[in-house]
Amino acid sequence: MTRIWKKALAAGLAAVTLWTTAACGSSVGTSDVPVVPAEGDVTIRLNWWGGDARIKATEQAVKGFEAEHPNIHVDMEYSDWTGYWDKLAVQSAGGNAPDVMQMDQLYLAFYGSMNALLDMNKASQYLDLSHMDADTRNTGKVDGVQVAAPATIAQFGVIVNNDILNELGVTMPDTDTWTWDDFEQVAQEVTQKSGNTFIGSIFMNNSYGLELWARQHGESTFDGNKVSISPETLASFLEKPADWAKNGIEGNAERWSENVTASMNDTDFGKGRQAFMLTQATQITPYAQAAGNPHMTLVPLPQINPGEKTMYFKNGMYWAISSGSQHPAEAAMLVDYLINDSKAGTILGTERGIPANNDIRAALAKTATGTDKLSLDFVDEIRPTVGKAPAVVPNGASELDKTIVRYQQDVVFGKRKPLEAAKSMIAELQESIDFNS
Repeated sequence: MTRIWKKALAAGLAAVTLWTTAACGSSVGTSDVPVVPAEGDVTIRLNWWGGDARIKATEQAVKGFEAEHPNIHVDMEYSDWTGYWDKLAVQSAGGNAPDVMQMDQLYLAFYGSMNALLDMNKASQYLDLSHMDADTRNTGKVDGVQVAAPATIAQFGVIVNNDILNELGVTMPDTDTWTWDDFEQVAQEVTQKSGNTFIGSIFMNNSYGLELWARQHGESTFDGNKVSISPETLASFLEKPADWAKNGIEGNAERWSENVTASMNDTDFGKGRQAFMLTQATQITPYAQAAGNPHMTLVPLPQINPGEKTMYFKNGMYWAISSGSQHPAEAAMLVDYLINDSKAGTILGTERGIPANNDIRAALAKTATGTDKLSLDFVDEIRPTVGKAPAVVPNGASELDKTIVRYQQDVVFGKRKPLEAAKSMIAELQESIDFNS
């Protein structure tokens, strides 16, 4: 969203929720609609983003909910990622937001701070958030108010295409203690031994990867509404793709750029032409399918100081309830079913990520096979290096992923020096956060 559009949306949200703030005297999660079930039949709306697999699974799970609650009918809407946020912005500004919506941590602070989301504590009689770690649950808070229910968690790792390593005779180092130098050495070996037929890896290029990089340097990306990462640490993050393009790990600058902008199936890793992928663990199944199901495994992310608690469980996705919902109790019942019901858990599986509900995750792990089991078990594998999760990305930094790629591109193609790019990016982010605060 542009700043002008964000400001317009903020004004629209403020207008349609003015009555709630006047009545409750709070800026986050307020609503005057009683959170009690309505008498008779009720229709609520559910909206999410995602592809065909997610659509099919969600529709099946919702049918199970409707069977258990015959008086509640759920109208379902869905879009791709970009279309979803554009549509939700218009709906929210017009007072027509869906009762239940899928939410991402990049946008949670914005919608939460604009009084667009229900305080879920008001619906605690119908929505149980006790089956997840407290740290995970707290990632759904904005200004201390629980405005979203974590549906899934994500954990960063390295997906390894072992078929490529075996074909080239490349031996892996000890991945329990490996450093970035270890990783770069083996990744470069892949490119060199294959004569650029295969490449080693591409570097991290999103907000999750940036936060992990900051934590490995003893820092964080944000501290409240302040950009707290140092220019030097950010510069090293922006410079890595340029370094890897030069030494062949990513092939070259053009190949890196093509991989960053391509869809999953069109990336080198998705085509079975890249040995390592630094990404969220649950991506192993779709990547394996895209690449023709080679022998893939998951290993921990390299660390500057192996063994430190620099990792964290990022919330994969949330379910949130509109503060303007006329049926908040029924909306809460639906969210509760989607995150806590065992049958729904089986249907939804890991398509949205690893279930935040620990009981459902454990149950899935018992019966899972192949890459699905690898991603479920990976939660416990990296737990010794997991620390406290950071707060959600502040309001005004929703476009962080795009911003990262843009500045990495500037450095890769020589338009900016790394430190210059880092200082400009920090200034841009801080200005946007201040503007939207």
